[in-house]
Amino acid sequence: MLTEYPRIGERVRRETLPNGLPVIIVEKKDYQRKYAMFATRYGGMDMRFQSRGRWVDTPAGIAHYLEHKMFDTEDGNALQELAKNGAEPNAFTANDMTCYYFDCTRHFADNLRLLLSFVSVPYFTDESVAKERGIIAQEIRMIEDNPEWQVYHNLMQCLYRNSPAKTPVAGSVDSIRKITAKTLYRCHKAFYTPANMCLVVVGDVDGEEVLALADEVLGSEKGKHVPRDYGAEEDLLPAQKETAMAMEVSMTNFLAGCKCPPLGDGQERYRLDIIGDLACDILLGESSPLYARLYAQGLINGTFGYDYEILPGAACLTFGGDSPDPHAVAEAVLAEVARLRREGLDESYYLRIRNANLGDTIRSLNSFENIAIGFVEGCFHGFDPNRFPEIYDSITTEDILRFLADNLTREKLAMSIITAKEG
Repeated sequence: MLTEYPRIGERVRRETLPNGLPVIIVEKKDYQRKYAMFATRYGGMDMRFQSRGRWVDTPAGIAHYLEHKMFDTEDGNALQELAKNGAEPNAFTANDMTCYYFDCTRHFADNLRLLLSFVSVPYFTDESVAKERGIIAQEIRMIEDNPEWQVYHNLMQCLYRNSPAKTPVAGSVDSIRKITAKTLYRCHKAFYTPANMCLVVVGDVDGEEVLALADEVLGSEKGKHVPRDYGAEEDLLPAQKETAMAMEVSMTNFLAGCKCPPLGDGQERYRLDIIGDLACDILLGESSPLYARLYAQGLINGTFGYDYEILPGAACLTFGGDSPDPHAVAEAVLAEVARLRREGLDESYYLRIRNANLGDTIRSLNSFENIAIGFVEGCFHGFDPNRFPEIYDSITTEDILRFLADNLTREKLAMSIITAKEG
């Protein structure tokens, strides 16, 4: 099925293979560069799932571990083979998905065959899995020494009681010790199936060739739907209000956040995601009156940032950075939300930020990686990422004020603080 988007000048072809794999081809005529992303709806939070009618618990970090090992093949290493063909390959694991991708200007069909082959056919040995354990453990230790990682991790511990959002995608040094070749094969069999995956191709490619190649390499077996468990349902109050730890930092660093209602799938999910991002920019962005006041008072600096993050079965709004007085920043944010509720949102300011965000989204269409990630997320969660102009048209100042009033409250707020070690 071919869909045209006249407002943004895009054309996208969508097909589903007999094995259940959704294939999305984003046409970019006359571009030399070609890009492919092969993704599975399996990420760091998918640690508990159902197999053959029984719930299976797996070690934290297994999705990330599996990503590291998937490049191993019986004949060598897929990264090296793709590089020989002039491709630039890589992969990443998020909370809700794992993606393998490459871009190239030549040998696209050969590179796509390699990508589909090594991701769909695992090859592990006990020796290679044990060797990788040391590499990943070193990576985890390096991350744990990063104050920005610690302040985020500690905030998740404050916010959630049961959700695996508390657990780092890479796991811990202790948890990865429990991962074996057997557990990796088991998780690959459960989640790396065509019906649980998505292929996105961006560029000037032969669509029929892409479909035929994917059909040939992946075969006819669909795989089964895998139920997942993200912990007992939680209320929107934090598990604890505040946590603090000392690290080697030059200034106190903090991250404050509120739990937001989890989102379902569908186009409304995408709309709420855009509303959340827009609300954060309006309240906390560099053009906001609040940012200007806090900066002038020396309460924040250029490290200040914020995010509205949607996770499996959870969502949260966070803000923070370096500050001599994190509590004063949090109080100012709550006070600004209260002021906006009383006085409303200036229409011209709202339109300026909305149009800037819309322009940023249009510019992101120049990034093949952003395009592919957007369509993978849309495929897994049932929305069309290219419908963003219509969504921006539908959003009002009332939507923004309601989002801020519902989600940024004193009762929901938790804080993670990193202070400087003495001496």
